[in-house]
Amino acid sequence: MDQSFFIILGVSLIAAFILFTYVVPVSLWITAIFSGVRIGLVDMVFMRFRKVPPALIVQSLILATKAGIKGITSNQLETHYLAKGHLQQVIKALIVADKANLNMNFKEATAIDLAGRDVLKAVQLSVTPYVIAVPAIMGVSVEGIQLVAVARVTVRANIRQLVGGSGEETIIARVGQGIISAIGKAPSYKDVLSNPDSISKEVLGNGLDAGTAYEILSIDIADIDIGKNIGALLQIDQANADLNIAKAKAEERRAMAVALEQEMVARTQEARAKVILEEVKIPAAISGAFRNRKLFN
Repeated sequence: MDQSFFIILGVSLIAAFILFTYVVPVSLWITAIFSGVRIGLVDMVFMRFRKVPPALIVQSLILATKAGIKGITSNQLETHYLAKGHLQQVIKALIVADKANLNMNFKEATAIDLAGRDVLKAVQLSVTPYVIAVPAIMGVSVEGIQLVAVARVTVRANIRQLVGGSGEETIIARVGQGIISAIGKAPSYKDVLSNPDSISKEVLGNGLDAGTAYEILSIDIADIDIGKNIGALLQIDQANADLNIAKAKAEERRAMAVALEQEMVARTQEARAKVILEEVKIPAAISGAFRNRKLFN
């Protein structure tokens, strides 16, 4: 009986110790203290009840402290975690921004993260520009020659416009529209082929990155080819249209001529019928004249 009691007591003590170490993360608190992070043990206990992992909060605070990022509190991290944010990504983004001398605070980083953007990638793109490939754009010069241009747009992320700013699709659409407009203004396709930089300069000067999440650094024409002679095709189409109109009018005149011919035939037959009717009366008239002895009077 006594032995069973001690066994139960031992198991209970072990279970209580495990539960205590889970609810009260003493080792994690000691790690935080030695890492220079000031956080209360009671606060870490209450995190458990709020369903916030204390390890994630402490690790984020340690990472920020070691990187020299100041002003971040455990309450801010808890709030962002409960809002379904990505703490590690935010802290890493702040570290990259700090090392690159970008002016971005915790509030801005969390706003970008909660907006659905990859905040770490956004900061990296604002530091290291990257290239957006624009699909082949077809434009027509003043003389009617089609040109097919392929462009490369070098951009970097604009931190201030990431929340609410347009994405890559808008950049591609605007650049394509600008290239079409620039080619359309060219008096000759030869001018574009000999100096494609003129298109780049004109498009770049139109402020195409306004309202987007990117800043356009350069627009380069990677390739430009001659397409169809749109002017000649339009002239051929116009000539075919004129020919069809002429054929239609000729057919109309032929139909009118045939109708007139048929009308004249009908009139001729009508006149012949009248003549025949009158000829029928001649024998009767001659006979009457003989009877009345008036033939030669």
